[in-house]
Amino acid sequence: MTSPTPDGPPPEATLVFDEASIDRALKRIAHEIIERNPQLEQVALIGVPSRGVLLAQRLAAHIQSFAGVAVQAGAVDVSMHRDDIRRRPLLRAVQPTQLPPSLEGMTIILTDDVLFSGRTIRAAMDALASFGRPARIQLAVLIDRGHRELPIRADYVGKNLPTAYAQRVFVRMHGQDELEGVWLDKTQS
Repeated sequence: MTSPTPDGPPPEATLVFDEASIDRALKRIAHEIIERNPQLEQVALIGVPSRGVLLAQRLAAHIQSFAGVAVQAGAVDVSMHRDDIRRRPLLRAVQPTQLPPSLEGMTIILTDDVLFSGRTIRAAMDALASFGRPARIQLAVLIDRGHRELPIRADYVGKNLPTAYAQRVFVRMHGQDELEGVWLDKTQS
């Protein structure tokens, strides 16, 4: 393993999902999306910044490759819809939202790197609701680590990774990071 970059996982973190495993998981998820959504022309993959957007783009490329249909990949910013906005010492910069011109009749597949409490996904659904009313919303995540605080479940999961509540999961992806993989920090903060 290459030594971590400043944005990489801490040295004591354990690699649990390497680059090849991520690619296999995304290909499997793309096939599942194709099987469950026969009208792919009505599907848009919408990522939660930042790595959720990369996942949406990769899934869209795999779907195009496998099914020959170009599905839109976009982004939805959740920063102003979070329920912990007053608790956070630092707020993330607002990211551009890129959605289809109309959400009516669309199947929106939200994508995110890690599903934890469910609060980010709730914020993403609130943000989407401010732009329109899609026919349905599905959820695709690379890692589901449990510990839900809201009744939210992923439709497509790359890997279930049981963790202790205080453990950290580090997802790094090419396009934003030098390294690619998923690491679990065994130390508990």
